[in-house]
Amino acid sequence: MTDSNQLGRPTAAFVGASWFILVLGTAVYMIGLSNADMELNEQGYYLTVFLFGLFAAVSLQKAVRDRAENIPVTGLYIGIAWFSLLASLTLLAVGLWNAGMLLSEKGFYGVSFAMSLFAVIAVQKNVRDLAAWNAAHPGYQQRDSSKVSGD
Repeated sequence: MTDSNQLGRPTAAFVGASWFILVLGTAVYMIGLSNADMELNEQGYYLTVFLFGLFAAVSLQKAVRDRAENIPVTGLYIGIAWFSLLASLTLLAVGLWNAGMLLSEKGFYGVSFAMSLFAVIAVQKNVRDLAAWNAAHPGYQQRDSSKVSGD
C-alpha cells in the first residue's frame, strides 16, 4: 500500500452508507429472528452465530490491515481469525440447511448475515482510516458551510 492509500480520508457518504447498512442488516436479522417460529434455543443459536461472525470478520480485517501496515501479527492469530470466520459461515449454512423453514426464510437470514458481515468490515475500516487520517493531520477541521467567514 502507498501512503496516499493508507491515509485517505473516507468520504462522509461512504461512512454513512457503511453504518446504515450495518444497522439495517443487523436490524433485519434481529427482527426476523424475533418473529421466527422457532424455539428459544434455536433463536439463541442463530444470534450467537451472527455475533460470532461479526466479531470474526472485524478481527480478520484488523489482522490483515495490521500486517499490511507492518504491525506484527502472528500467523497463528490470522489462522484463528480465518477459521473463526469460516466456522461462523459454516455454522449458519448447516443450521439453515437443516432448519424446517421456507427457502425464502433461509435466504432472508443468509442475505442479512452476509450484508452485515460486509458492513461491519467497512465500518471497522472507516473507523481505522479516520483515526489514521486524523493522527496524520492534527488540527484539521472540515469546512463547515453553516458558518459565515470573515470574522
